[in-house]
Amino acid sequence: MRARLALLAGLMAACLFASPTLAADDGARDAARAAISRQAEALARDDAETAYAQASPAIRDLFPTPEVFIGMVRTNYRPVYRHRSFVFGQAQDRGETGLSQEVAIQDEYGVDWTADYTVERQPDGSWRITGCRLTKAPGTNT
Repeated sequence: MRARLALLAGLMAACLFASPTLAADDGARDAARAAISRQAEALARDDAETAYAQASPAIRDLFPTPEVFIGMVRTNYRPVYRHRSFVFGQAQDRGETGLSQEVAIQDEYGVDWTADYTVERQPDGSWRITGCRLTKAPGTNT
C-alpha cells in the first residue's frame, strides 16, 4: 500500500513541478487530456457512444460500432474501463499534430497500471485517441 501511495504521490509531484513537455502549446496538451478524460468518464457510465466518439477514425475503422468498441475495452483494457484512480502524468510531443500522454491508473482491485495514450489532432482541430498501451506499473506484484 505504501508503495502505491508513493508512486501516486511521485506522479502527482512530477505533474506539478516539472516543466510541461509541450510548453509551447499547453492548449494542445489540455485538449488531448480532455479527450482522454471524456472517454474515461464515458466508460465509467457505460456510455459507448461518447467513449467511441473520442477514438480516432482509424480506431473506429477497426471497431465499426460503439458496442463493439466498448466490448473490446471491457475485455482488453479492464483497468481503463473500471478504475479507482486516473492521474495524468507527463505528455510528450509527437510532431505538430500528435502527443503521447501517460496516465497512472489504479484498477478496481487496487493494482497499479500505466496507460500510455497516443492522441492526434484531426483535420477539424479536434483531438482523438489513436491508441493506448497498458502495462502494470513497475514494482506491481499482483
